[in-house]
Amino acid sequence: MTDVTAETATGFDALKALGTPGVGEEHPVYVQKLDAQGRAYSTGKRKNAIARVWIKPGTGKFTINGRDQEVYFARPVLRMMIAQPLVVTERETQFDVICTVEGSGLSGQAGAIRHGLSHALTHYEPELRKVLKPHGFLTRDSRVVERKKYGRAKARRSFQFSKR
Repeated sequence: MTDVTAETATGFDALKALGTPGVGEEHPVYVQKLDAQGRAYSTGKRKNAIARVWIKPGTGKFTINGRDQEVYFARPVLRMMIAQPLVVTERETQFDVICTVEGSGLSGQAGAIRHGLSHALTHYEPELRKVLKPHGFLTRDSRVVERKKYGRAKARRSFQFSKR
């Protein structure tokens, strides 16, 4: 009986025989999560913005806080940003998106909608996770504004120095 352990392993062949922990294990199985109306729901966050996003099969209509996306996000860059998960997964005209968003500014709200929409897509079609994950759409951007410190003008800026 030759039991190879980490302490007695010498050389690369012996290390290969040990195997990598977790290689033979199964990957987590993601299942579809829908509500009673057949919609997928998710929450997205960015800076101080929180977006609640519902998607359902439809024609590609975007509704944000009861308004159309062209009205809510006047800048084309923000509209492009919220549509990125649908463009990457080639589902631009397959889903209607309804979302409510609050907090932060328009840029943070667009990031929160993109994050929530990506998660809602994975709840509706779990196999889309493989497409969205490499683009970073499922990762919450944790950068937030640094707090102001006492004895400082802002978070890091000092008051103007005067010798006299």
